[in-house]
Amino acid sequence: MSVAVRADDLLRLARSKAPADRERLLMAVVDLCATSDAREVKASRPIQDLLSSIFMTLVVEAERDIRRRLAEKLAPVDWAPVALINVLALDEIEIARPVIAQSPVLQDGDLVRLLLEATLEHQVEIARRPRLGEPVIAAILASQKPAVMTALAANTEIELTPENLSRLVYAARRIATLRAPLARRKDLTPDLARELYVWVGQSLRQQLAKDFRLNLDALDDALAEAVREAHGGQADDEGVIGVETIDAAAEGRLVGKLAAAGQLKPGYLMRALREGKLPRFISALAMLGDFDLDHVHRAVGSERPELLAMACAAVGIDRSAFPTVLGLVWKLNGGRPGGGGHARAVVADLPAYTPAAAAAAFREALQAA
Repeated sequence: MSVAVRADDLLRLARSKAPADRERLLMAVVDLCATSDAREVKASRPIQDLLSSIFMTLVVEAERDIRRRLAEKLAPVDWAPVALINVLALDEIEIARPVIAQSPVLQDGDLVRLLLEATLEHQVEIARRPRLGEPVIAAILASQKPAVMTALAANTEIELTPENLSRLVYAARRIATLRAPLARRKDLTPDLARELYVWVGQSLRQQLAKDFRLNLDALDDALAEAVREAHGGQADDEGVIGVETIDAAAEGRLVGKLAAAGQLKPGYLMRALREGKLPRFISALAMLGDFDLDHVHRAVGSERPELLAMACAAVGIDRSAFPTVLGLVWKLNGGRPGGGGHARAVVADLPAYTPAAAAAAFREALQAA
């Protein structure tokens, strides 16, 4: 096709208001740029300004499917207008995903802004990008959002500094989903592996011990000794070591040590509530159910008492005990979780979940919230 014929065709499409012609015009401009000298397109400010004007004018009125296909076309190229790429990156997630994942046009500043302005799904996609600058990683860690931090920990395309890994390992005390991806990272140091060992399950402990040549007997002996020192060596009739008063910041550590020693059981949850230890109850419930600590906090502070009941069912607490658990949490948490005068009835009317079904329903409800 000659240049004159192509120009005439583009002008005809530009004059048309039909959605199909608008789509053809967008794709024709993309193809025209792709067959041109990409370096010239990228380097020429007039061409960039013209492309930006054309694309932005058309995209404003473009249908969803057109925007999606445009995003797929422009995601891998380095000549795409910066403003357009940023607009597509803020579009709904199915449109934004290829741009966030691939676009070389997005710089650290653009990604940090997206972390502040976009949805959680967009933030997770950013954390999965194969190349991330230190400012972006720092912003993800500062956000303290479990899903985003977990995506970062699972991103094996990037190498994390020991300092950043240390922050993730520390966060793994309260965010259960961080533990498995951290345990599988090749850039984890032996010291951090030993620290993470306390918070993971038995299969991951064996993997850590194998990958980092950890002395299992020495680690397990140290954990048991730490638990004995923390509790004065006294155990109750439920097989749980008696507790002493510690500050709230240490609750997660205490619960982790109990779990490592095989002493954390569902019955301990009721004990913690009767002793007035709501933070300990929350940490223990998260540990027993392998839930995000943030999810349990949100459930306890929500207006939906059934969320707490689901979490309790997931760890094996009998449904007949739900009203008692709810009443004790109310006393310690200023009447939350709410739900008005019907809260007990809502909890009593919950389906008879199996633990696995209750855990799945709890996670789904909190992720959707």
